Amino acid sequence: MLAHFVRFFFLSCALVAPALAQAAPAAAPSPPAQGRVIASADGLDILSGPRRVEVENRILKDRLEGLLPKLMAETGLDMWLVINREYAEDPVYFTLVPQPSFAARRTTMLVFFRKADGTVERLSVNRYPLGGPYTSAWAGGDLDAQWKALGEVIASRDPKRIGVNVSRDWPVADGLTSALHERLRSVLPAGYAQRLTPAEPLVIRWLETRTPAEADVWPQVVALARGVIGEAFSERVITPGVTTTEEVAWYIRSRYEALGLPVWFFPDVNLQRQGAPCAADSPFCGVSGVIQRGDVLHTDVGICYLKLCTDTQEMGYVLRPGETSPPAGLQAALADGNRWQDLLTAEFVTGRTGNEILARTLEASRKAGLRASVYSHPLGFFGHAPGPTIGMWDNQGPTLVQGDWALRPDTGYAIEGNVRRQVPEWGGQYVLMKLEQSALFDGQRVTYLAGRQTQWHLVR
Repeated sequence: MLAHFVRFFFLSCALVAPALAQAAPAAAPSPPAQGRVIASADGLDILSGPRRVEVENRILKDRLEGLLPKLMAETGLDMWLVINREYAEDPVYFTLVPQPSFAARRTTMLVFFRKADGTVERLSVNRYPLGGPYTSAWAGGDLDAQWKALGEVIASRDPKRIGVNVSRDWPVADGLTSALHERLRSVLPAGYAQRLTPAEPLVIRWLETRTPAEADVWPQVVALARGVIGEAFSERVITPGVTTTEEVAWYIRSRYEALGLPVWFFPDVNLQRQGAPCAADSPFCGVSGVIQRGDVLHTDVGICYLKLCTDTQEMGYVLRPGETSPPAGLQAALADGNRWQDLLTAEFVTGRTGNEILARTLEASRKAGLRASVYSHPLGFFGHAPGPTIGMWDNQGPTLVQGDWALRPDTGYAIEGNVRRQVPEWGGQYVLMKLEQSALFDGQRVTYLAGRQTQWHLVR
């Protein structure tokens, strides 16, 4: 079994020109109606470490100079403090500092001050200066001197509203520890503690908003994620009657590692089979085991590359002897899934909350005769990123706080959910189509970043 797995892992397969054309990243993302099956990650350029760092730092500088001033003005903050300690980093920290950066050395303090001309001064108050794109306001000395210097930096600029990362409802906006918060208050001038305010709106807007530079590179990140799925759900990896779902999951994990693409959760691979019914009300459907001909396959996996994450679920079918395509009932089930995606993305309107989009989509699905479940979420620096939650797999009703967040332009989403359909060729047994594709909302429409699955992955 192991030899079988290793053999396929290192197999180099020549693909025909049309397949390579599908795999290559397009100049612009495909419109929602034009789905693509990406057959392989072969041929897609993956940046080496130094090149990767250069791109990440160029994008960071662009975000700090072009996006942050707008968001600080939008949220009404004069100053934003990000204070954290080594190996207890604020969740937002690594989105603000240049690479390579592995930890907040000792105690690291970042200060963002919105000046009268609208620009934002970026300062570091650190034992070890960060260098560009930050100006060092203090370096060296002991911890007491560092905190004293921070108090002086704040007092000299006299901000009226000072944002700190404390939040009851959003984990990513709650990075300031209790001890650091207490010490900050102790070094502030008299009366300044009353100027502290949660930076929650700024943190969420910073994390959820994508810039044009990020929108340019994100399609390739998603194409890489989808390409490995295309490899895994093929005869390159799967031998019916031999290969297990667990081995396919490990292939996906190992293939990403070989490409230098970290996964943010371990891949899941499962199967549905005629004669092993999926309950009409089951939220998942799918078991592990040896893959056989006639099985329906499903995977769920996410990677992060160039600081941008993906989340993808796709479906495969293992052809029976004599078959060249899945049964008509399964093809209809995938078409139902694509129809459900269209109904969901049609409800993306700037200003609508996640709860409103959920309710409208479920009603539209009901009217279309689809048995659908919606659990879409934002994507970006995190796989489960902040922004409007559009349903949960275990809650198809309103979600407090996160579900009430409004949809905004230039934000990314995992278009995630499922549709179940009875398959005549399987004696009316239900099959659950579990689909998820990464997409960008530009304020007017939703665009799938590297197409979406409109055809079954086939194991021949």
